[in-house]
Amino acid sequence: MLDVITIGRSSVDLYGAQIGGRLEDMASFNKYIGGSPTNIAAGTARLGLKSGLITRVGDEHMGRFIREQLNREGVDVRGVKTDPERLTALVLLGIRNQEQFPLIFYRENCADMALCENDIDPEFIADTRCVTVTGTHLSHKNTEAAVMKALALARENGAKTALDIDYRPNLWGLSGHGDGENRFIASDAVTAKLLSSLHLFDLIVGTEEEFHIAGGTTDTIMALRKVREVSGAVLVCKRGPMGASAFIGEIPDSLDKGLSGPGFPIEVFNVLGAGDGFMSGLLKGWLTNQDWQTSLKYANACGAFAVSRHGCTPAYPSWDELQYFFETGIQNKALRKDESLEQIHWSTNRTGDWSTMRVFAFDHRMQLEQMAGASPEKIGKFKLLCLAAAHEVAKGKPGYGILCDSRLGREALYNAAGSGLWIGHPVEWPGSRPLTLEPEIGPDFGGLSEWPVEHVVKVLCFYHPDDDAETKAQQEDVITRLFAASRRNKLEFLLEVIPSKVALCDDTTSAKLVQRFYDLGVYPDWWKLEPMMNDAAWQITCETIAKNDPWCRGVVVLGLEASQKDLQASFEVAAKHDLVKGFAVGRTIFADAAQSWLSGAITDNEAVADMAHKYRDLCETWDTARNGNANEND
Repeated sequence: MLDVITIGRSSVDLYGAQIGGRLEDMASFNKYIGGSPTNIAAGTARLGLKSGLITRVGDEHMGRFIREQLNREGVDVRGVKTDPERLTALVLLGIRNQEQFPLIFYRENCADMALCENDIDPEFIADTRCVTVTGTHLSHKNTEAAVMKALALARENGAKTALDIDYRPNLWGLSGHGDGENRFIASDAVTAKLLSSLHLFDLIVGTEEEFHIAGGTTDTIMALRKVREVSGAVLVCKRGPMGASAFIGEIPDSLDKGLSGPGFPIEVFNVLGAGDGFMSGLLKGWLTNQDWQTSLKYANACGAFAVSRHGCTPAYPSWDELQYFFETGIQNKALRKDESLEQIHWSTNRTGDWSTMRVFAFDHRMQLEQMAGASPEKIGKFKLLCLAAAHEVAKGKPGYGILCDSRLGREALYNAAGSGLWIGHPVEWPGSRPLTLEPEIGPDFGGLSEWPVEHVVKVLCFYHPDDDAETKAQQEDVITRLFAASRRNKLEFLLEVIPSKVALCDDTTSAKLVQRFYDLGVYPDWWKLEPMMNDAAWQITCETIAKNDPWCRGVVVLGLEASQKDLQASFEVAAKHDLVKGFAVGRTIFADAAQSWLSGAITDNEAVADMAHKYRDLCETWDTARNGNANEND
């Protein structure tokens, strides 16, 4: 059963990436999901509630983006309807300074404002403990009818109901398109509409200005009392940097006499979406039966996260992140600059289940270029055959991936986009030591800004703990800057290190190099490590990773052109450790097919069949090793 269903606006927010400039002067925008109910659905899901959303999106790319991103956030999208006639709503936003946040709503005849009674599925409403609506959808006849139907069904089912007043004057037709930033215009008609519905709610949340419109007066205490005359709901009044006050019974003569939770004095960077973050935290507390002081603590903290970061939903914390924040307190009032907090924010809000990794690595450039008959054009075509083999084995199922470069495998990378495969994209110049990168990455790593966000930055470094100081410094500098650039561009990072090609190794070598990079502040999402035949070596390495980064995605084992028999032996040892998620192997799969195909000895279909056969066998070998160890543990 769901904990909460939100109803109302959904949009694509295009946030100006440049801070401190006019919206007129924005050169680029970051794309996020938006709309108050959509933000709250994602925000509560991040906090561990089972949430769903009722809205409409267009039958186009932006509508699919909202649906797919909600899926990634763990939101139930059964109530998200696709409108074949209308476009998805858009909002352009900017951060001018601490007080000015210009925004333009593109909402003329948009999909979410066409929500109607027929979009409300009684079975979906029956599957939740709470229905939460926002005031904007009371502004139009058809959307109001949808909201009223949902509320009636919820109350019949004994579910809780909540309202976020969410007052935007221009969305009620009270001001022009350029006035999206305005938060208050008095209107008797809006007040009457709100007052007529407030009796339907168990919880009503708003800023002082929002209670002013609900109560019909700019005296906050009087406005709260007007609301209390028609509603027995718990009233929560948001007070900006002063936190919030909750009122259960009669309204006292001062906001300070309401129930309150601890506040969090942080640097304000972006107030847009703060109310939705606040509401997410409040619902987490309310729906898990916390007292109001605790619920307001959650709400205030989530609001603090929202005002300290760029965007709305991307700023909201995970439950683990919130607990870490409560334990450590404010280490830097500019939360987005707290490196430890940002690491947890990144790690605990990643999406996608990659608990199993069966990766076909055909990112090889130097090895293919050295084969007889090779040319850049032929290698590019061969990598398309490698991708076809990967698809043949994966068949759309999760847990499969590829490693492919963009210099010789660009078309394969293009074709892999959106296919469901995990995609690793290498950046190192093949065989380089000290490490240098492919020219397309650029001296400032600016080339990463052109990458799809589903690509994982993969870098291979021939590195040994006993390297000389100069070599270490050069390689570590490249990796630390590359890691920072990857995070800046919202790309996951895979660090592959091969010490055995440099010097002799023992059971502690991999653990030492792993610790070294953590000491440098490099937190790879993935490690790609050499096979270790000694269980003790795997044990100490995995313990080192877990100690430094408990949220690391995991380790994949590389192949080094080993035979199927040798890989099987290495898999059996590696699979004993939960942190090892699978393999990333290339030449064992493609080497024979590549030599034969490049020389013209076999056809395209024969090459694909050969590679698919070997890749499938390798996947089965890993699965057998993993399942065998699981059975032993049972």
